[in-house]
Amino acid sequence: MIKKNLEIIVKAADNKRANDIIALDTENISVMADYFVIMDASSERQVKAIADNIVEKLNENKVEINQVEGKNEANWILIDAGDIIVHVFKKEQRDFYNLEKLWSNASLVNLNEWIEED
Repeated sequence: MIKKNLEIIVKAADNKRANDIIALDTENISVMADYFVIMDASSERQVKAIADNIVEKLNENKVEINQVEGKNEANWILIDAGDIIVHVFKKEQRDFYNLEKLWSNASLVNLNEWIEED
């Protein structure tokens, strides 16, 4: 079930042209979530569109969303979908916070089958 939810999130983000989507497997290193999904966009408008699409697709699939933070500023929107935490960044914020480095001991999940090539 968690993998299916991960697929829904990745496809929803890709559908709105999120940049550099990655998923970190944090199951064995964090009590917060099994996966962190990180992506970015070049504008606040696109950040909002990506987050809105992810929330919409999760709702369509009856996946409970605990909380959405940061929608007003749209520099970094966090979606807490229980076992999966989604981070939709504006590019500059992603570079600044560098969550990939912070969680560098987490392994990357292969998302190739869910992301369409341009």
